[in-house]
Amino acid sequence: MRKLRAAAVQLRSGLEPAANRAAALPYLRAAAAAGARFIATPENTVRMDRDRERMLAAVGPEEGDAELRAWGRLAQELGVWLLLGSAPIATGEGKVFNRSFLYDDDGKIVGRYDKIHLFDVSLGGGEAYRESDTVQGGDKAVVAGGPMGAKIGMTVCYDVRFGPLYAALANAGAEIITVPSAFTVPTGQAHWETLLRARAIETGAFVIAPGQGGRHEDGRATWGHSMIIDPWGKVLAQSSDDEPGFIVADLDLDAVAAARGKIPAWQGGPGFAVPKAQS
Repeated sequence: MRKLRAAAVQLRSGLEPAANRAAALPYLRAAAAAGARFIATPENTVRMDRDRERMLAAVGPEEGDAELRAWGRLAQELGVWLLLGSAPIATGEGKVFNRSFLYDDDGKIVGRYDKIHLFDVSLGGGEAYRESDTVQGGDKAVVAGGPMGAKIGMTVCYDVRFGPLYAALANAGAEIITVPSAFTVPTGQAHWETLLRARAIETGAFVIAPGQGGRHEDGRATWGHSMIIDPWGKVLAQSSDDEPGFIVADLDLDAVAAARGKIPAWQGGPGFAVPKAQS
């Protein structure tokens, strides 16, 4: 049997990357002390800022990024595999990528995924978002090799509404799908749990969804309620609110094959180009 203890860390990130890392550290340490060997953080962990000009002025390329190196050192220090939910990375063309990073327990980046589906919506009541004004979307689904040989399918937040991406990840063998998020409160209340459980059920994969929660420095409010769900759609762990913290669950990776053997709904689904899993 392949058993993996995993954790989802819930945060309330602000504008300063070093301060965000410092705020996350107690929860990372506590999750590792609780036996988690795979820890995931939310979308916008490194910087939560919807001001386009301020964001572009502050962000550089991946090469030489001190924060990315610092997060790698944390993974190595704690001896855990770490999904850094996302960080803004300059494209060099006046926008950023919303990029998720997977570190192994030596602190090496072994997976990168640029969010494909960008959050351009009008929710009513004056609440509107145009992520594409600042972010350039990716064009490739990613499955990376993870702890205990698990295959990790990487997604970010709004991606969760687009089933073909998840079919592609399942077809590529993803056993765990990560959904680091910064869901709005209205959409979180209405759709968060339903969407996540649906993605787990239809792919027959574990879903780990760490969320941002509460009122942020840039004025945005997010839903929290981080979740870990098994391949049969059962909620294994869930945060009950929007406060920073963490949740832990034990994943029986053999349950993926069992679920897919019963209802292989993902087989033959449409999808994106998926590179081979990294080792």
